[in-house]
Amino acid sequence: MADDSSRLNQVFAETSFLYGTNAVYIEMMQEKWAADPNSVPPEWRAFFDQLLDRPDTVKANAATGQWAKPAPAPRDDLISAMDGMWPAVAAKVEKGIQQRNPQASVADTQSAARDSIRALMLIRAFRIRGHLQSNLDPLGIEPPIQNPELTPEYWGFAEADMDRPIFIDGVLGLETASLREILAIVRRTYCGNIGVQYMHIADPQEKAWVQERIEGRDKEITFTKEGKIAILKKLIETEGFERFCHRRFPGTKRFGLDGGEAMIPALEQIIKRGGHLGIKDIIFGMAHRGRLNVLAGVMGKPYRAIFHEFQGGSSLPSDIEGSSDVKYHMGASSDRAFDGNNVHLSLTANPSHLEIVNPVVLGKTRAKQSFQNKGKVEAPDRSGAVGLLIHGDAAFAGQGVGMECLALMGLKGYRTGGTIHFVINNQIGFTTAPRFSRSSPYPSDVALMAQAPILHCNGDDPEAVVFAAKMATEFRQKFAKDVVVDMFCYRRFGHNEGDDPTFTQPIMYAKIKDHPSTRELYAARLIKEGVLTQAEADGFVADFDKFLDSEFDAGKAYKATKADWLDGKWQGLGLPEEDERRGTTSVPRAKLQDLGRKITTIPNEIDAHKTLRRVIDARRAAIESGEGLDWATAEALAFCSLLDEGFPVRLSGQDSIRGTFSQRHSGFVDQTTEERYFPFNHLRDGQAQYEGIDSALSEEAVLGYEYGYSLADPNSLVLWEGQFGDFVNGAQVIIDQFISSGERKWLRMSGLVMLLPHGYEGQGPEHSSARLERFLQMCAEDNMQVANCTTPSNYFHILRRQIHRPFRKPLILMTPKSLLRHKKAVSSLSEIAEGSSFHRVLHDDAERKPEVAGVQLVADDKIRRVILCSGKVYYDLLDDREKKGIKDVYLMRLEQFYPWPMKSLMTELGRFKNAELVWCQEEPKNMGGWTFVEPWLELTLDKLKIKAKRARYVGRPASASTAAGQMSRHLKELETFLNEAFA
Repeated sequence: MADDSSRLNQVFAETSFLYGTNAVYIEMMQEKWAADPNSVPPEWRAFFDQLLDRPDTVKANAATGQWAKPAPAPRDDLISAMDGMWPAVAAKVEKGIQQRNPQASVADTQSAARDSIRALMLIRAFRIRGHLQSNLDPLGIEPPIQNPELTPEYWGFAEADMDRPIFIDGVLGLETASLREILAIVRRTYCGNIGVQYMHIADPQEKAWVQERIEGRDKEITFTKEGKIAILKKLIETEGFERFCHRRFPGTKRFGLDGGEAMIPALEQIIKRGGHLGIKDIIFGMAHRGRLNVLAGVMGKPYRAIFHEFQGGSSLPSDIEGSSDVKYHMGASSDRAFDGNNVHLSLTANPSHLEIVNPVVLGKTRAKQSFQNKGKVEAPDRSGAVGLLIHGDAAFAGQGVGMECLALMGLKGYRTGGTIHFVINNQIGFTTAPRFSRSSPYPSDVALMAQAPILHCNGDDPEAVVFAAKMATEFRQKFAKDVVVDMFCYRRFGHNEGDDPTFTQPIMYAKIKDHPSTRELYAARLIKEGVLTQAEADGFVADFDKFLDSEFDAGKAYKATKADWLDGKWQGLGLPEEDERRGTTSVPRAKLQDLGRKITTIPNEIDAHKTLRRVIDARRAAIESGEGLDWATAEALAFCSLLDEGFPVRLSGQDSIRGTFSQRHSGFVDQTTEERYFPFNHLRDGQAQYEGIDSALSEEAVLGYEYGYSLADPNSLVLWEGQFGDFVNGAQVIIDQFISSGERKWLRMSGLVMLLPHGYEGQGPEHSSARLERFLQMCAEDNMQVANCTTPSNYFHILRRQIHRPFRKPLILMTPKSLLRHKKAVSSLSEIAEGSSFHRVLHDDAERKPEVAGVQLVADDKIRRVILCSGKVYYDLLDDREKKGIKDVYLMRLEQFYPWPMKSLMTELGRFKNAELVWCQEEPKNMGGWTFVEPWLELTLDKLKIKAKRARYVGRPASASTAAGQMSRHLKELETFLNEAFA
């Protein structure tokens, strides 16, 4: 069959440009030609003239769109034009006919060739457009689209042609076939309860594989008696659970699967078939619809636990703290075994932002694959772990993060070997009908960009849905690409069980009211087929209802004994203890210098950029001398020391390998070949791997991806870097719903690091602020860390601290821009070597490095003012104080905002009994740290028993925009608040 498909692809090689992504453009050009032949280039005019299409027909077709063209009259001219349209194709077909019948005359051969070409084009039309006439809507509200290209008359055939044999050269698995037989096969294949959309795929092998699976005389969907009964029993469980909940908990939101029950046996098929094909892990992501049923029927969560939650209880032990979440957001994990194949399942917790879980699932999948490959870097096997995303129709079409994730499918740093997408196509979004929520025929059309095959199916035909799920699993495992199952169904009870959908969709819900359930329809079908009797079907239903009654009673006394949040890779980690927060982060000086030499050695075979050579030489000199380590050098040493200790490092972001400011250079680009050499991966044999990735131009999906990676791997340092800190607001949903709150809601720790370039350099409102204030506003209950380091050594320690502590918290770092090369923002090797550690509060450089500060301060009791600040503004203050020769103002740096360093600040502020306290920041007053710092400083001073003293604000006034757009205004504002700081 594969050979037949290959021959078909050869036959149409000359006309492949007419289809796929080019089709719309060509139709637009043809429409212009029809209006005025001179309006298109000469080569296009010649092409359309050759086609002999009538201009009035072209105009009519264009007016209705490519999926709803009006039927034209029989095309007599099409017959005579065949030889001129496809001369190469005609020649190939004629050759095949002559080989079969050498005695045929030239006229007979040409006539037979025309019949063959027309038949092949009819078959091709069904492959491209057949899905539009499939029987997909269980409610029958939207009738299939009647497309003229799917009629034999369009291609010049008449009733008299229906039964004579036509040579089709192995297409459909047949050498010859009558037109009647051809139509029977293609209509059954493409216009039944499954509509297969795949001709947009460019790879001929993938198209041939799809054709081999579905085309031919013997390719009907068939299941054994045992398989049919297994599907029915799963439908009984699915429907029975929803009806039981509806009866026992009337009006309670559960976002039931009622109407889409066929999804559950389909998911079972994915697990079963996937296990046979080598899948060991399936990572699920889904929104509310049907989640409780997936938890129970697929994940194996005890029904009694779910009923306990319905009755107001918790499925977590009483000693586990957390705010928890509604039951239809919660995640779970379990192990399932089919035919001796064990598959681990994990359902990722998800907020109400529907598709936002998608990138999190992809990141978790990639991390699982890394475990399975055990550090294998070249050509890793991605077949063992798969992401399975369950979408709603309106969300899949409407939310941009879905498209961002599809764009990641083939990228080296993000590919996961393909994702299986399952769309619960309710044909409505909340109260919005499809015609108001998207501009395309299907919600799955967004997947066309990834050239994913799309299997549309009727949700009231569970065998079709299960077959589509099986085929999707096989495609993903074979071709390592995304694939979509689009199940048309409906919502029996509206958006939720307390909703009245007849306000907005009276016609649809009048149909739903009288529509039998999928289980009822399928049971009747099996009874008619003689697979089982009515009494047996009723017995299955009664048995499951009895089981649910017993689980409901058990739920009243259910008590959780275990939470799974620190299992598996997370064993050994726990909640933070105060004496564990510092971490052991220093590295022996000899080891640092050894690593430094290795990463500053450029191999002879690398044609490195001349400026890069100077940068690397300067790094080596600093490491050898032990002085003048800049930000990028400290970062490199932090990364490499972790890699040497066996901890992988993964850094992604826009331009992150070089660094936005040409500061990092973690990969050397050969100036001749553009090959990249990563010195961090050449430290020693057996080291952990550094993965530096220049990401797609995406914030939301890529940040979500890295967060997901960090959920699955606590022992990798996972970092995401914004090109500029301002851009992080494009990923705000990930920050709000996952990073800042995931541990409290779902008991899921993350050690993700976010690097956000932040600092006021006069570059305007779009490249100044990473919106520090937004992160600080979300800080509570020890949920994350927010820092604005001013020294390379502190940056070194805070990065290593992420791994070298027995707990994990997200770290939000305001990283510098101008300080990357600031002569005073440097550290010595001794500050990261033996005996060193991270400092939450830093002293004035006049105290520790008077040669840097340029002034000698007075004694502590003579200090008149302490200026507390954070980040780059410290160096502005330092330079201005030196310029003015002021000796009685102390500059103290707050390196970590949260958790608030109460003890350190009490110790340091307690030194200056007679000084007033000023908070100085470069951001406007309504931004930056002030609104967060002020109440914490009040509490700190209160504990110091200095109630009369309060902090005073110095900085820019409140502003709607983050920063000035003109350098002159920026400098004026800076001068103003520096003068006030020292006045």
